[in-house]
Amino acid sequence: MTVLDSYKHELANLDVASLKRTRRIVEGVNGTRIRVGGRDMLAFCGNDYLGLSQHPEVIEASLRGAQRWGVGSTASPLVCGHSASHEALELEIAKFLDLPRALYFHAGYATNVGIVPALVGRGDAIFCDALNHACLIDGARLSRAEIKVYPHADLATLSQQLTESTAPRKLIASDAVFSMDGDIAPVPELLQLAEQHKALLLIDDAHGFGVLGPGGRGSAAHFDLRSPNLLVMGTLSKAAGSAGGFVAGDATLIELLMQRARSYIFATAAPAMVTEALRASLRLIESEDWRRERIRSHAQRLRAAMPASNSASRPYLLPSPTPIQPIIVGENAAALELMAHLWYEGLWVPAIRPPTVPQGTARLRVSLTAAHSDADVDVLIASMARCPVL
Repeated sequence: MTVLDSYKHELANLDVASLKRTRRIVEGVNGTRIRVGGRDMLAFCGNDYLGLSQHPEVIEASLRGAQRWGVGSTASPLVCGHSASHEALELEIAKFLDLPRALYFHAGYATNVGIVPALVGRGDAIFCDALNHACLIDGARLSRAEIKVYPHADLATLSQQLTESTAPRKLIASDAVFSMDGDIAPVPELLQLAEQHKALLLIDDAHGFGVLGPGGRGSAAHFDLRSPNLLVMGTLSKAAGSAGGFVAGDATLIELLMQRARSYIFATAAPAMVTEALRASLRLIESEDWRRERIRSHAQRLRAAMPASNSASRPYLLPSPTPIQPIIVGENAAALELMAHLWYEGLWVPAIRPPTVPQGTARLRVSLTAAHSDADVDVLIASMARCPVL
């Protein structure tokens, strides 16, 4: 068998296990409708939770940014890629979160992959929730620190691991809102353990920023938490509707990250047209609470129509208070069958399978947004009711 044959064999195995992914070409977007393959699909697949990616004010801000700075930043932030727009965005994020300082990265994935190895290294220890996002996992591996994985939200195990650790630097890393389950981490208890054991706590608030807390300030604000031991990471490609990521917290830590995070130092900065769009998004996130209220209403509407407890015979909803509403199916092939049924009826709801989720927990991940109407949610409910899998 040649090397090429071995890769072909791997691809064939993915197909047999119902794990092969398909990339679809989006031809146009109009609100909650996405045109793909010549069809207009009602989309429950994206993370544009507040519906800001197509907001006229955000688009206009991006156009003004392009007219002033062009469509590229030309260099990394530490060369000449950090514009006045980037600086303003960082100041506005820090003010919005009421934290001393913020640092903006070109992508959310790059944020965690960069900041974790900058905070801990050989001889240090990092403590990770078992369901953390891939970017936290990869950042932990790149750090070369000792990695301790605790069962999902298992505070007792985490406490024991921290007590037994003799590492000079300890970092607890956890999603704040878990991207595939939609549940919220026990952030107050995590912070309490971090302070008790003189550790840092890094929360990945990709799916909480803009959605949770007063004015959409995220999971830390949701729990009214403040501590120099707390670092808040978030992405700006979801509720903020554009692109990039940030980390915010103690000014000394942020300065260190600016000096040491390789994915910040060695990557070209995002174009200023993106940061201008994000500045407009921040204003809308803070001022338009009705968007968060609409998401909560949609979630209640969906949950009232779907079973929310574990059943061996039918799919069920996980208990999620966020826009992420996972319908657990179990087997990979069954999840694909349910997705195909909804696709046939004009709805795009993605099937999520291992390794993104644990084996035997394949699911449909319903993403609810403020751009959806009650009628959109009712169409989803009615279509699911007609599915033979259900």
